[in-house]
Amino acid sequence: MSCVFCDYIKRKDYIIQNELAVAIYDHYPVNKGHVLIMPKRHYDSYFQSTTDEILAFNDMIRKVKQLIDVDLKPDGYNIGVNIGKAAGQTIFHLHIHVIPRYTGDVDNPRGGIRKLKKPLVEYDG
Repeated sequence: MSCVFCDYIKRKDYIIQNELAVAIYDHYPVNKGHVLIMPKRHYDSYFQSTTDEILAFNDMIRKVKQLIDVDLKPDGYNIGVNIGKAAGQTIFHLHIHVIPRYTGDVDNPRGGIRKLKKPLVEYDG
């Protein structure tokens, strides 16, 4: 079975990369500038990551933030990972969400990722 994220990696259809990871814009963004960071190696869970992959993800998170800061100037960020079906994972290739946040994008952002917000594009995955 084909993996949509592996297909992006094979096509080199990503924003930036390092040795072990790539970043793409989310096709179902929660907010403008929502990016996904994923390993080049195919596996499901963050807990299967090597130490080198985790360092590569951190490098990518910082690089993605720099790009988003220049382009969109958000007021904050949420960074998160869904691990397993029960946690909402629908594509079983590890990916880390980097979600820019903007003052006023929700009425009360208190609690951050503990709250849900209506996405810009409804996710049907």
